[in-house]
Amino acid sequence: MKDRSCVKILTEWDIVAARQLGRNIAKELGFGTVDQARITTAISELARNIYLYAGEGQICIEEVQEKAKKGLNIIAEDHGPGIADIRKVMEDGFSTSGGLGAGLPGVKRLMDQFELHSDAENGTKIKAVKWL
Repeated sequence: MKDRSCVKILTEWDIVAARQLGRNIAKELGFGTVDQARITTAISELARNIYLYAGEGQICIEEVQEKAKKGLNIIAEDHGPGIADIRKVMEDGFSTSGGLGAGLPGVKRLMDQFELHSDAENGTKIKAVKWL
């Protein structure tokens, strides 16, 4: 497995940096332009959530391998207040920011695997994998 590359999310510019990092790694791994767009959209959504709701956190991107499959793993972590109602945020169209509400359900659709863990003590950690 390759090293993990991370971008700290503190400002809106960090969202752009995380997207760029994701696109570059996806391209390096051999993802096509459509999947690169899916990955950068997912990263953008996750990074924006950190920026809006937690104030700070990080997006890490790493190559993953499972038997003959290669893929890209995005880990979004923060130590914010956590998500009070996970079922609610996973509903299509739900938005607390006045956004489009594509949010986390959108990320789940764009990626092949999606895990979300969140609580008030530890914040939120989301892992999303896209397979090549």
